[in-house]
Amino acid sequence: MTRAGVLYLTRNGLLEPLGQSQVLAYLRGLSRTYDITVVSFEKPADINNKALVQRIRNDCTMHGIRWLPQLFRTGPKVVAPLQDMATFLRLARREVREANIRLIHARSYIPAVIAMLTGRVAGVPFIFDMRALWPEELITAGRLRRGSLLHRAIVMAERACLRRAGAVVSLTHAAVNYLERQYPEALREQQVIVIPTCADLDRFAPNGNQGGPMPTNAPVFGCIGTVLSGWFRVDWLAAFFKTVARRNSEARFEIITRDSAEAVRTALANHGFVSDRLTVQALDPLEMPAAVRRHTASAMFYRGGEISELGRSPTRLAEVLGCGVPALVNPGVGDTEKIVLEGRVGISVEQGDEEAMETAFDALARLQADNEVSARCRRVAEITFSLEVGTRAYADIYARLLHPTASDAV
Repeated sequence: MTRAGVLYLTRNGLLEPLGQSQVLAYLRGLSRTYDITVVSFEKPADINNKALVQRIRNDCTMHGIRWLPQLFRTGPKVVAPLQDMATFLRLARREVREANIRLIHARSYIPAVIAMLTGRVAGVPFIFDMRALWPEELITAGRLRRGSLLHRAIVMAERACLRRAGAVVSLTHAAVNYLERQYPEALREQQVIVIPTCADLDRFAPNGNQGGPMPTNAPVFGCIGTVLSGWFRVDWLAAFFKTVARRNSEARFEIITRDSAEAVRTALANHGFVSDRLTVQALDPLEMPAAVRRHTASAMFYRGGEISELGRSPTRLAEVLGCGVPALVNPGVGDTEKIVLEGRVGISVEQGDEEAMETAFDALARLQADNEVSARCRRVAEITFSLEVGTRAYADIYARLLHPTASDAV
């Protein structure tokens, strides 16, 4: 039986930690059934890392995945995305024409527009894998003005992709509720499937310590991932670290990020946190699970309350819980608070002031006194963020779009 070809379009690089955990991880499983071709855009620093390029290329080859890496353009603003779109469009049309492509999987908005344009001509369905509410994220980060010509154009594209996609994937139920209010006509006959950002829980595991108590000696309060994005609350992180430093003289702090360490320290200092007990470093993705396991708890504060945050499903939450580590979150960020509170696997911090951080510190201490918290974190991760569950969900969508009659019969 001939295997169907699937074209995967992503403006994130497979060489990035996010690309490895949120693109390649799913494609390894899907490649068992489908012939996958990936077009990705790689940052110059990554593409110059020859060892990394070879490792990812070997990984793709081992799983029969064709990888067509392109150079990511960082500017100028507006022009760079248009240039990427032109490259996407040229490659997508070529692959659909020459590589037996029967389905296009578009990760985020720009790839979705390309998939829609290509698919309409060739009669190939596409998946609009939204990942987030991108126009709202741009507004929150101050990179787009609501009501501007560019904003209206992106919203128009969003509505068209929602209506014409063979399937729509959202990271959160909170975003689906928003979209259904915003686009009732476009979504009238569209089913939006929720697949949160998953993690490889074989790697992000508690190292055989699932039922044990959390460490109490020299605790390490951590934060992983980007913190200088414009939508991360560095001020809240600084406030939390200040509270912990005041309440526990032994506590240490570790931020693992690809952001500039100097810039991160400066940002924290601007909000009053300076400490020689703080480590800021970047790590290879292979080193991340062991690093997360060192943490007593992990903080992740976003600009909750913004529309953009309804679509956020932090990868770091899946990785932290997978390692059996509780999380500190804030309300208004996708389904995050609901997951943490219902699972009793962390603390929701209501405000960024000193009083709220004191309350959060006390609540976290009570949670850490519970010998079952690490095991609960792991269980919630397995139920909600398992890579196997996420891959099966994508496989179901592929099967429905490629074999609609058989899928309906099931």
